[in-house]
Amino acid sequence: MERGLVAYTDIDGLMQTLNINHIPLDWRLFIGSSKLSFKAVLLHNGNTLPSIPVGHSVHNKESYENMKILMEAINYDKFKWQICGDLKVVALLLELQQGFTKYCCFICEWDSRARSLHYSRKDWPARKFLEPSGVPRNFFRGGGQQIQLRTEDR
Repeated sequence: MERGLVAYTDIDGLMQTLNINHIPLDWRLFIGSSKLSFKAVLLHNGNTLPSIPVGHSVHNKESYENMKILMEAINYDKFKWQICGDLKVVALLLELQQGFTKYCCFICEWDSRARSLHYSRKDWPARKFLEPSGVPRNFFRGGGQQIQLRTEDR
């Protein structure tokens, strides 16, 4: 347990204990967060197998550093599951600035400060990378392309 984090470090051993054949491509990692806690759960792509909680943290603020500690604890680099979560989690993992930003959309370069164009311009250039600096991060495979958005409302 590191800084209030509880996580399974041996995912293969956990899957063997549960009598589940672990093929990483058949699973995705859901990360959910609130102001004071976050959790990581493995979800089977076909929903034929149960969801498996692999990490939980309380009393930690949601931040990139805490998410990175969680990802390292569950050996994300070894398995490279697809990540799914809400927009807040995506913004945290990509280290997007919270609050007022000029380019707050992670899909395109919509300029939130260009008020005269908000209702007249419909096409904005797509982002080349999912990072605010334009340089892909190495922590997540494909520069963040493994991240899926959760579409249903809570």
